[in-house]
Amino acid sequence: MPDDAAIARAAAEEASAFGHPPVEPDATAAYGDHPDQVIDFFAPGTAGGAAGDESAPLVVLLHGGAWRAPYDRVHISPLAGFLAARGFAVASVEYRRGAVPDDGAGGPSGGPVAGRWPETFDDVAAAIDALPGLAGQVLPQADPRRTVLVGHSAGGHLALWTAARHVLPADAPWRTDAPVPLRGVVALAPIADFEVAEKLAVCGHASRQLLGGDDHFAERRPYADPALLLPTGTATTLVQGRADEVVPMAVADAYAEAAAKAGEVIGLTLLEDVGHFPLIDPAADACAVAAEEIAQLAW
Repeated sequence: MPDDAAIARAAAEEASAFGHPPVEPDATAAYGDHPDQVIDFFAPGTAGGAAGDESAPLVVLLHGGAWRAPYDRVHISPLAGFLAARGFAVASVEYRRGAVPDDGAGGPSGGPVAGRWPETFDDVAAAIDALPGLAGQVLPQADPRRTVLVGHSAGGHLALWTAARHVLPADAPWRTDAPVPLRGVVALAPIADFEVAEKLAVCGHASRQLLGGDDHFAERRPYADPALLLPTGTATTLVQGRADEVVPMAVADAYAEAAAKAGEVIGLTLLEDVGHFPLIDPAADACAVAAEEIAQLAW
């Protein structure tokens, strides 16, 4: 159990990350008919600077929040603005998340369950497939040939999953014939190994809820668990705080070990005295580290 100092630090980190005002996107485009099937676009240089005429690498953001409805893309908009100010074109993807069932049972404490099967995966796959065309229409500065996929927490899971669509089981509706064209993936404190996440009860057993509960967890894991979808052949870096109590370091370690067993070398950047939220907090040094990892892949 974390001590009082660790609890206080984690609370301060969360308050800082969620204390920034939302950053308005330069454009929003729909990739489907549902209200959550939208992507916010941020032009490079618009957050405090002038937009440039030259093309810029495209960072695709997948937000976290345990795949649960209360957490949408707004909370990651300060990170989107931070990256735009550093010269990236940014696309922040929204997707359908879990809601409270009609019976009121819900997830932990009666709240929303984590994700929807299969809608959460349907949306992320559709958004990624639609992105090159949408970016060309609304953000011509973006260069889809230099795309880096970035996700935090549950979004980190979705980023790793997206990079593995070509190794999904043959009957998976999201499978692609070839890897999604990416420069790489930067996964920030990702829920990257469902078996370990469940042992640690990460986010109130969110990964089990995402797959539909106990009755479906085992059968659906091969379609959803990044640790079972290796190697991907995509350059991948995990950035993880050693003091993370939300998604502990053991989850990232397990994914890195699974990758090594599959013959794939991934990057694992561990940050001392850093918890879960500084990775997406523009005021934190850890966020600058994450931006540098993205730059290493993008440029």
